[in-house]
Amino acid sequence: MELRGQLLSWIESERSEIIDFFQTFVRAKSPNPPGDTTNAVAHITAFLKERGLEFRLIDPQPTMANVVASFDGAEEGRHLVLNGHIDVFPVGNDPSAEGWTKDPWGGEIDDGKLYGRGSADMKAGTSASIWTYTLLHRVRDQLGGKLTLTCVSDEETFGPWGARYLMEHHPEVHGDCCLNGEPSSPFSIRFGEKGPLWLKVTVRTPGSHGAYTHGSASATRLAAKLIGDLAALEDLKPGLPDNLSRALIEGQEAADKAMGEGASEILPKITLNIGTISGGLKNNMVPGECTFEVDIRLPVGVEKEFVVDAFEKIIADYPEATWEEVNCSLPSYCDPYGDMMQIIQKNVEELRGFTPKPVVSLGGTDARLWRQRDIPAYVYGPFPTGMGSFDEHVDVEDFLHIVRTHVLSACDYLTGNQA
Repeated sequence: MELRGQLLSWIESERSEIIDFFQTFVRAKSPNPPGDTTNAVAHITAFLKERGLEFRLIDPQPTMANVVASFDGAEEGRHLVLNGHIDVFPVGNDPSAEGWTKDPWGGEIDDGKLYGRGSADMKAGTSASIWTYTLLHRVRDQLGGKLTLTCVSDEETFGPWGARYLMEHHPEVHGDCCLNGEPSSPFSIRFGEKGPLWLKVTVRTPGSHGAYTHGSASATRLAAKLIGDLAALEDLKPGLPDNLSRALIEGQEAADKAMGEGASEILPKITLNIGTISGGLKNNMVPGECTFEVDIRLPVGVEKEFVVDAFEKIIADYPEATWEEVNCSLPSYCDPYGDMMQIIQKNVEELRGFTPKPVVSLGGTDARLWRQRDIPAYVYGPFPTGMGSFDEHVDVEDFLHIVRTHVLSACDYLTGNQA
């Protein structure tokens, strides 16, 4: 049987095992925080051991181990890295009060959908990576190059013990290309993502008695005015490279389908969110201090300095205000028309009859860490239904489609079968 046909035949014959792996994976609690992924890691390693697949644990933080495995093909070729994360968003003490109608750790399948925290973000995609590695290992004598699996335990908190640690300390996971299964929707392929720039602003005044408003300016009122002025950052019009502009236009419909109506409008724009604000001690006191945190999202192709310069010009009108950078992860992107993009598009066209479009992500993924090293990284996964909210779920047929697409695309990349 032809190689691609053999792989699809295995997926069909092992369908129940693939679904069971995903379902049990969701049931293995791994919320971050607190970040203990021990049970979920054990689920992965037991699966690999049962199939005689060698792996190693890289655990700079013992309760957040990273599973890494690798094999060489029969000939020289390119190195593909499969990346997915194990940790998930937390769930509160009373899930029903948050809106859950299913057990968030139950992995229940209802009406063709598998429910549970982390099902979309991103245990479906990580399961696809694990099965891709497993199935391609069986045919390694027909592949070229090298395939590496990285299942990381610390993505939800920017990855100091996860992918970021691997990229900084284990260059063998860099590869020539990265394939990731974060939620994207079957109709879109993410080639880039916006970058968060988090700033903390503090406004200080002498303060006074609440009846003596002539005695001091109010820190909270100044902060409110400053926040209003900062909205001008969203009016900045940065220029984008031609290939990025073309890809963003091409992917507008797919972006709205994947991330909600209106997503395509803000993808090329700088956005501003005031995430927290705190000020004042008592109702009859003029506040002497107010602090607020700013979440600015930088579009792909936009330099951090461009936005910071504009920010500083605005805040210069407020001598009572000081600011500091809390966190920054620069926007990242790779070629929206690169080899892996075309390979995925070809396979989805053959499998489902439509062509997924290149899009940029509003949120962050570990794929940025590869792109920041000039290594192309593409994201193709399920819809983000309920991600970070209640009743998170993935359509089982969409999950199996993601598995098929990853398996075939990884195979094509390693055999040199271009689109």
